[in-house]
Amino acid sequence: MIIVCPNCSARLQIDDDKAPSRPFSVRCPKCSNNVSSAVASPASEQSALAVGDSPSTAGRRFDSGRTAPAFELEPKAVSDSNKVEPDDAVKTLLNLLRQATTGISTEEGGLHPRRRKVLVCTSGQYRDAVARRLAENNYQVFAAEETRQAIETMRSTPLQVVLLEGQFDASEQGAAFVVREINVLRASHRRRLFFVLLSPSLRTMDAHAAFLNNVNAVVNLADVDQLPEILDIALREFNELYKDFNGALTLAPL
Repeated sequence: MIIVCPNCSARLQIDDDKAPSRPFSVRCPKCSNNVSSAVASPASEQSALAVGDSPSTAGRRFDSGRTAPAFELEPKAVSDSNKVEPDDAVKTLLNLLRQATTGISTEEGGLHPRRRKVLVCTSGQYRDAVARRLAENNYQVFAAEETRQAIETMRSTPLQVVLLEGQFDASEQGAAFVVREINVLRASHRRRLFFVLLSPSLRTMDAHAAFLNNVNAVVNLADVDQLPEILDIALREFNELYKDFNGALTLAPL
């Protein structure tokens, strides 16, 4: 849980497993003020959408509660004269190659290539380019156009990756609401989500910048063309870090 000091607005992270069930007080390490857990804190609300009268929730355009649409690649035009239908043996070989490169997960009815689900929250300037590069590399992409779509998708879809640019739905403070939605996740859920900040100024894969921004990885917008390769490396390192932990809990890697 998160408690906000009413005196200096410092955010205090309290381990839910160690917090007593009854109201308690802690001393703020910043201003030494006693902070009670019984005081309502905006950061402890269930969701970013619960803040009430704010620019990101007041508009009529949010009434539909739609999730972000899935991004689909446009099929390449092929003339009938050049179209070649693969036979069954070639189809089988292609499927095996896809499974070998993307990993497989057991589902009812057989084995299927595992596609990571990623939510793209960027301004319109970068949305199509980012979504297209990921879709071309076997990611299942959801491209949010505004805040409510992003939040609804995060709450209803089991995502593995969230990409956020600071200018996402800027007029409605979209980036702040996405960050808030992630910050209020329980630790067990947060560990199952890879959060990436897309930045025009920070260096790609700068671990210190990622730590300061409370994200798993940072990617410079100039490196969007290499985004799938960067994500592959970052996720491989992330899975290696949690390998023993996931193994103990019988959890699949991201």
